[in-house]
Amino acid sequence: MTLCAGVMGFPISHSMSPRLHGYWIKKYALDASYQAFEVRPEELMSKISSLIERENLPKDARFRGCNLTIPLKEIIIDQIDELEDAAKIIGAVNTVIIGDEGQLIGRNTDWIGFTDSLAERVDLNRFKSSKALVLGAGGAARGIIYALEKSGFSKIYLTNRTLLRAEALAKEFSQFPIEVIRWEDRAKNLGNIDLLVNTTSLGMSGQQRLEMPLEGLQKEAVVTDIVYSPLETELLKSAKERGHITIDGLGMLLHQAKAGFEAWFGTRPEVDTNLRAYVLEGLGQK
Repeated sequence: MTLCAGVMGFPISHSMSPRLHGYWIKKYALDASYQAFEVRPEELMSKISSLIERENLPKDARFRGCNLTIPLKEIIIDQIDELEDAAKIIGAVNTVIIGDEGQLIGRNTDWIGFTDSLAERVDLNRFKSSKALVLGAGGAARGIIYALEKSGFSKIYLTNRTLLRAEALAKEFSQFPIEVIRWEDRAKNLGNIDLLVNTTSLGMSGQQRLEMPLEGLQKEAVVTDIVYSPLETELLKSAKERGHITIDGLGMLLHQAKAGFEAWFGTRPEVDTNLRAYVLEGLGQK
């Protein structure tokens, strides 16, 4: 039986997920497929139902689940039969698994992707009771904050260009050790932090530049950016020149995919240098 999965969103042509999962399917010689489905928000549930019923699928195929892009990550929550704790707290589902009885199981693996990407470069034990500064209060920040709390950070400074948005997120995550600071004050606490995370689109190809002076950042601090186009943002370039450990956004993309792949296809995949190079080639980068 061919096991099928995919990624749904609108638009979806930019997604690297088919290339990523396709690499693993070939590597592990699986009878499986993964494809992109262009699905508008109002079409989401009918599309999932049709795939569960094997419409437009070969007779010997079975739909096992899908990844979701924004805004589908949020709107599906009310339709999920079994919502895992992380997805419930973060408020977004990026991975849907079809259970044996046809039930929808919702997970959020973005936070795992961030944590595992971080762990590739540094020992996470160094962050116990540490402090982090998170730039941005959008959808990506939610998973990052959850990951930081799970990693043992004792203080998370949160800043956003729109102060009210940061305050609203902090209120929603009131069980976490968050302190909101004004965007214009974002550089004032650099001497106290051990990790700087950019979750905004600033610095991404085609977007505005991220203005983030690093002069006050302690030398041992780690700097990471969830942007992966370009792979080395101006933030990471500046941090690298100062001697900081830097972590780009591609690792988060690769690592977040592991749990879904294993749940759908029964094989735990490995993130390695060959996979990274293959996805970078698809992005037009080296």
